[in-house]
Amino acid sequence: MNIEDVRKEHELINLFCTLAEIPSPSLHEEKVSAYIKSLCDDAGICCEYDDYKNLYINIPPTDETKEYLLLSSHMDVIGDDSPVKTYLDDEGLIHAEGRTLGADDKAGVANALYFAMWLKKSDIKHGGLEIVFTRDEESGMSGIRHFDTTKLKSKYALVLDSDSLGQFMTSGASYTLVEIKLHTNKGGHSGNDIADTTRENAAKLIADLVSVLPQGVFYSDEVDHHVVTSCNIGGIKAGNPDVTNIINQDALVTYSIRSSSREKEEELKALMEFHVNEFNNEYDGIAHADLKFEEHLPPFEKGWDNFVAQIFEASSSAVGVKTEVGSFHAGAETHIYANSYNSKNEKMLPFLVGLADVRNMHCKEENVSYMSMLKGQEVLRQFFKDFNK
Repeated sequence: MNIEDVRKEHELINLFCTLAEIPSPSLHEEKVSAYIKSLCDDAGICCEYDDYKNLYINIPPTDETKEYLLLSSHMDVIGDDSPVKTYLDDEGLIHAEGRTLGADDKAGVANALYFAMWLKKSDIKHGGLEIVFTRDEESGMSGIRHFDTTKLKSKYALVLDSDSLGQFMTSGASYTLVEIKLHTNKGGHSGNDIADTTRENAAKLIADLVSVLPQGVFYSDEVDHHVVTSCNIGGIKAGNPDVTNIINQDALVTYSIRSSSREKEEELKALMEFHVNEFNNEYDGIAHADLKFEEHLPPFEKGWDNFVAQIFEASSSAVGVKTEVGSFHAGAETHIYANSYNSKNEKMLPFLVGLADVRNMHCKEENVSYMSMLKGQEVLRQFFKDFNK
């Protein structure tokens, strides 16, 4: 079976391929967002741009006693604006010829959009559906950062951006940049001044400091052993390998901290501060290290409410999909939702959800199993029905 036959047989796959074949690199999503809005307008679905050109879809409730649900995906992809031509291999995997496919996150967009069009025509009693399609997730998450969540009626959000069918992630790691700048009061000549005990080489001192700072896993969950908090050195800059006759005065080291627990992240920061303070006390008057933390993404901490996770697991099982409930040690738009509030001033409870098997993201070998995407639509429909019981 070729891609044309699959597209004719399955409307969802045709929608996905159409979306994938509209190039939408970060901050250049105009064509794909216009196509989505046109589809919604034709289907009588309320779809509007916000001030940042994210898309917001609202299907009103048919039963006011039930709760709204939010679906969220991003429209931008890794890749340029060159043409995208999809094809199907012998294993039922959709690729793009010679470039990234953009299944991250067009698979999520297609599943959410197709579901909205199905729901609009259905007679299901439900509490309402909201969908947010964001811009620029890949290069800085500026789309979700600019979106006003206080207009949302939903408390629960499914962010359809995981890479495996059945994944249901309840927490995710923050990203904090750590920078330590070290400066010595005196430099000098490696021969003439080497015996002066008031002169220390910044390259040696930064190495000594790094040797006592944490590296790797700082804390992991005692039950499932998933990494909760980690610290990773980015690099060290000190001196010039080609110049050995200088007592270096400046050095720099960077780290990344990732944590799905604010408490454990603060413990790690406190430990790093302790070691830097000890260093400064030891070398008082000779050298000084300045430590700076810069949060780029807040932690997506596990919520107290297991209601949605239990429904998703049961719904997936009902259609023959095994659920993987867990945590991921990376960032996504879930992190912004998890630290935001809706129109009722309720703190939002997001989850990162997989409705398709996407492999080799962000490279020209990227692909998605079309059968997994179809099964993901089954999961989504069953979940929505169960959510609204």
